[in-house]
Amino acid sequence: MATSISEQLNLQIDQLTSLKTMLEKELHLISSRDAESLMTLLKDKEQLLTDIQLLDETLNPKLKALQNEAPLSSEVSDLVEQAKTLLSECQYCTEVNQVAVEQGQLRLAHLRNLMMEVRAKESLTYDKAGKKKGGFSGKGVSA
Repeated sequence: MATSISEQLNLQIDQLTSLKTMLEKELHLISSRDAESLMTLLKDKEQLLTDIQLLDETLNPKLKALQNEAPLSSEVSDLVEQAKTLLSECQYCTEVNQVAVEQGQLRLAHLRNLMMEVRAKESLTYDKAGKKKGGFSGKGVSA
C-alpha cells in the first residue's frame, strides 16, 4: 500500500510540476498578448487541473487512513511536503497571473477612454446658426 501511495504522490508531484511550468508559460502569453496560444494553454491547464483533482480525491482518503494506522514513513512524508511546496508555488504563480490579467484589462480600459476622448474632440458639430463647429483637429490644421 505504501508503494502505491508513493507512486501516486510521485504522479501528483509530476502533475504539479507540469502545472507550474504551464502557469509560467501562461504569464508569458498574457504578457505577449498571444490570445490564440493562451486559449489553447487554458484548455490544457483545465484538463491538468481536473487530473490533479481526481488524483487528490483518490489519494487523500488513503493518506488519512495510513496516518490513522501509524505515523507516515519518512519517504511518504517527504513526498507530501514536496507536493505541498509545489502547490504553494502554483498558487503564487496563479496570483501573479491574475494581477497581470487585471493590469492588462486596466490598460485596455484606459486606452479605450483615451480613444473616445480623441474621437469626441475630433467630431464635427454645428452651432445654432448652422455653421460648422469642429473640435480639436490637430496642430496647425484648419478645416
